[in-house]
This record gives sequence, C-alpha cells and structure tokens, in this order.
Amino acid sequence: MRFLNTPSHDLTYDDVFMVPNSSDIASRMDVDLSSQDGTGTTIPLVVANMTAISGRRMAETIARRGGLAVIPQDIPLEIVKNVIAWVKDRHTFFDTPVTLAPTQTVADAIDLINKRAHGALIVVENKKPIGIVTEADCERVDRFTQLQAIMSKELVTLPETIEPREAFDFLNSHRHKLAPVVNAAGELVGILTKIGALRATLYSPAIDANKKLRIACAVGINGDVAGKAKALIEAGADVLVVDTAHGHQIKMIEALKAIRAINPSVPIVAGNVVTAEGTRDLIAAGADIIKVGVGPGAMCTTRMQTGVGRPQFSAVLECAAEAAKYGKHVWADGGVRHPRDVALALAAGASQVMIGSWFAGTLESPSDLNRDSNGRLYKESFGMASARAVAARTANDGAFDRARKALFEEGISSSRMYINPTRPGVEDLLDEIISGVRSSCTYAGAHSLTEFHERAVVGIQSASGYAEGRPLHTSW
Repeated sequence: MRFLNTPSHDLTYDDVFMVPNSSDIASRMDVDLSSQDGTGTTIPLVVANMTAISGRRMAETIARRGGLAVIPQDIPLEIVKNVIAWVKDRHTFFDTPVTLAPTQTVADAIDLINKRAHGALIVVENKKPIGIVTEADCERVDRFTQLQAIMSKELVTLPETIEPREAFDFLNSHRHKLAPVVNAAGELVGILTKIGALRATLYSPAIDANKKLRIACAVGINGDVAGKAKALIEAGADVLVVDTAHGHQIKMIEALKAIRAINPSVPIVAGNVVTAEGTRDLIAAGADIIKVGVGPGAMCTTRMQTGVGRPQFSAVLECAAEAAKYGKHVWADGGVRHPRDVALALAAGASQVMIGSWFAGTLESPSDLNRDSNGRLYKESFGMASARAVAARTANDGAFDRARKALFEEGISSSRMYINPTRPGVEDLLDEIISGVRSSCTYAGAHSLTEFHERAVVGIQSASGYAEGRPLHTSW
C-alpha cells in the first residue's frame, strides 16, 4: 500500500479513501478472497469473541460462507466443547433446520421461529418432515394450538444429492422460497432456501482437513491457560485466540509461551495491541497472528475512560508492516461500520477483519430477540469489559470480590442493535460486505488479498470529503 498524500497524524477509516488503479479483472468473482494466514478462511471475516454475538448458530453460518467465528473465553469449557462438536457436525451446504413435533404448540414455534433468517420451522415425525410452519401461520392463532393443526402439509422436498443450481431451479419452478432436504430414506437432513442455493455458488465454506466447518475459540491469560488451550485443540478448535484488552503485558507473554510449550497444531492469535513493538513482542512469545485494536469498537469505552488507544487504520498499517517482517499476520479488530472500512483494513495489510456489533443485530446472534414499544425487533449487545460481562465472568467469585471488580468497567452494558427487516440475517450482511470488498479489489486491479495490499493507493481526506461520499436517501 502507498499513500497518495503524506499523513501527518494517525488515521481512522473515515480519514482515508482509495483511488482506482488500472485493472485487467473482468468480473468481481475473479477475485480470490482466501486468507494466507493459515486459518483456512475463504473470505477475510471473523466474528468477534463477544458473548452477545458469537455462538453456535453464528459459527455455523459464518463458516458455511467461508469466514470464522471465535467462541468467547467466558463460556464454560464443557459447553464450548459441545459447541465445537455441534458445528463440526453441521452440513457444509444445507442449513440446519429448526424442528418441532406435530403435537408441540404455537407458543413453542413463536419462541424458535426467529432462530433462522428464513422464518420457518420444519415439523418432524419419526425423523421425517411432515409439514412447515411460518410466522404467518402463527398469527391470530391461540398459543396452545398444536402445530399439526396449522402447518402446511403440501411439502416439496429436495434430495441431499442435489446441486445448487438444480435446487434453485426446482424451488423457483415450484414457487417455493425453501424446502426440507431429505436422504434416501426420506429423513430430514437439512433445509435449503432459494437464496441459500445462490450463495452456495458465490461462497466456499471454511473447512478443515476432514471437510468439517471451521471454528475458533478464545482463552484468557489467567488460570491454567495451557491446559484450557490443549483441551480446546483436542476438542477440535481450528484456531486459538489468546485474548485480553491490553495485550502488550507480561501475563500475555507468559500465556503465549505456556501455550507454545504444548506444541499446538493450530494457529495462535494474540492481542490486542496497536504498536509495532507490541506486535514484535507477541510474535517473539509465540503468536502467529496479532489482533490489532484498542478502543475502536462500538461497545468499547476505553478511549473515553482512559485516553488509551489509537486510530484504527494507522494501528493496522503499522502492526501489519511489522508482522510481515517475520512472515506473520494481523487481524483488524473493531471500528468497521461499512463495507468500505473492511476494504480499507485489508488494504492496510490485515489478513482478516473482526466484526462484532455490526453482527449483533442479526437473527443468528445468541442474544434474545426483543421488541420495543414501536414493535421494532432488536437484540441487546454489550462490551466484554462492561459491568455486565464482568459479572458473568466472575460468577464463581465471592460476593466481596465480585462487588469490587464491578466497580471497574470499560464497555457498554446494554445497547439495542435493531434487526434490519430487509437484512435480518448475518448472511445478508455478508453479501453486502463481500460485494463491496470484491469491488474494491477490482478497482485496485488486485486478484487476491495479497495483491490488494500491494496495489492499494490510499489518500487522506477531510470530514467534508468523507461526507461527500455518503449517499442521500432523500433529496436535498
């Protein structure tokens, strides 16, 4: 990457822009977005290890489209092992259906129907689909009505051997937006939507050597770090993320050395830092990938509370350049709010871009779905250094210690992330982000992420320059 004009101060994503280069790329689909950092992703997106955002459904969905989700460190080890096993058992093409029995009720359906963006449940008997229930079926119906009374029984099913284009054509000709997928015995193995069939031709899943979906897990820097890391690797974690807010500290160095001593077979990510020195020290301690970012996240109050942090574009640029000297990589963690920000982080040299709050307001995030006084759906998000997260993290401490730790917080404990009715699922956001990133690469004349970083030309702009690029949704 080179600058069009020389910066005199540190820069955020809003402070910069890219200019186009000569390009020989005929189609944005000719761009390869696979990462070279050893994590096995086919798109450069990682779901941040936040309790309100990264769970098993998010991990499954993101991996199926080529990204990676990091399960937070606060989740009990046995539960994390179950999540890993569950994700590894998911299909790489078909979505996992939400199922109920015919004798279960509308109340049961209402509780589960928004667990998937397509808004449908499969009614199953003896492992075979016998009906479909949608949100519309549950309207103006007594909550105790059994599903067999309201379900649609006119089923069309897809064989598990079907290919994406064939599935789309079948659903399109039958005027169905989705259908259950069954094996030769007629047993339910998944569900597929028309748009899901299309996406299967646009994305490639992130899979391991056994062709199972990939998943990452986080560990902290306290306690038996090496023991937990070993247990997670044995359970099937494909990437380990050693995570703390201030990564450039002695306990992080000790944790990395302890994990490296067990000879881990997976990439080790560590952070967070914002300087070349911090990057160098964590690499020397054993990290393969450095997580960059202090304070840019939407749920983080660190900069306002402490004055500590750094504008994210400059932090990523400096840390990526330092990591490259040792053949290592960085993840840009936080501060992205538009597809352009993801592209700029990649231009600065990041191998992956971590997304948190942006994905919180999707149906796949683990938080409960709520409705405000105007009927708008939302989910609650919170920072991992907030009082709410600290309370969960210290649940096993004594009352005195918990009360004392609760006095210190650097994050928002409750924020409403509204569900966009036109883009309710995380895959809808992926389409928007990846489309933007692919186009950025074509403007730069780059066939890969490595070429993108090499060819990107970035300029510095004023606030009015940034405002000029924003679209107007109403006339002026």
